[in-house]
Amino acid sequence: MPDAIILEHVWKFYGDYAALRDYTLPVSAGSCCALLGRNGAGKTTLLRILAGLSPFQRGSVRVFGEQPRSDKARRQLGFLGHGIGVYEDLSARENLRFFAQVASLRDTGATVESWLERVGLARVAEMPVRQFSRGMRQRLALARTFLHNPGLLILDEPFTSLDDRAIAMLSELLTEARARGATIVLSTHQLREALAIATHVALIENGRLRYAGERTEEMLNDPGLLYRLHTELGGA
Repeated sequence: MPDAIILEHVWKFYGDYAALRDYTLPVSAGSCCALLGRNGAGKTTLLRILAGLSPFQRGSVRVFGEQPRSDKARRQLGFLGHGIGVYEDLSARENLRFFAQVASLRDTGATVESWLERVGLARVAEMPVRQFSRGMRQRLALARTFLHNPGLLILDEPFTSLDDRAIAMLSELLTEARARGATIVLSTHQLREALAIATHVALIENGRLRYAGERTEEMLNDPGLLYRLHTELGGA
């Protein structure tokens, strides 16, 4: 499979601090890469660069052969970051209608109603988002992210604030996205759920890529294996 994402020798600085250090990683089209690492390792920085939301100082980044900030790359992107990215003074239905129109979707009304049902918000579709719980907001953000069937999904801690039912729903959405050929890069501390979906894993520590490879059955059976092996090899 061709590479959907190519990062080559990427450096990102905040002042004198290097948040990413000589980071090189290809991500094959149609794969799901679980980006692992402890808090502060650089995962969010990397995902924001891929989404075209943050500049970098050195190296090269290509998304489907384009610059991350290009219109072509952005049209194929579904991004979920730490911020929910919806409008609190609008209702759930109004939010999804707005994002469907931005994405130039056909049959906007039917698409919106389908997603409200899918994420379990149909009964509160007219309620202002500011009255939602954190979990309800996260489900609305997931609908926004998947609404236009993006070819690339960049997800930063997507399981946050979700109950078991919503986690199962998200896992199903990710499986369906992969089945239609989407490429997924996600960071999460929910190792078991992420590894069940991932085809590849990348471990980042202090801004450096410490490991990248296919997700193995051993990792799936023992989600903490990669961290322990890295520690034993002197990486921590």
